[in-house]
Amino acid sequence: MKKNQKEKEAQPNNPLHGVRLKDMLEQMEENYGWEMMATRVNINCFFSNPTFSSCLKFLRRTPWAKAQVEELYLELLHDGIIPSSEK
Repeated sequence: MKKNQKEKEAQPNNPLHGVRLKDMLEQMEENYGWEMMATRVNINCFFSNPTFSSCLKFLRRTPWAKAQVEELYLELLHDGIIPSSEK
């Protein structure tokens, strides 16, 4: 059995399991855009000159902001705006 299959079996009901924060941000920006993300999650790194590196740095150090981004990601995933990465 492959490692990815074991990981998915370990937490089959957790849609965030195995999804990196960087991958979340990339998918959200590609499908939703920085401007729209900023209207949904009120954090300065989305409003003011957003870059992946600055946003990742901020989100990794700020648990409440990371939680809000994860919540938005799950909403967009549920609504079909972001395609599911399940294989």
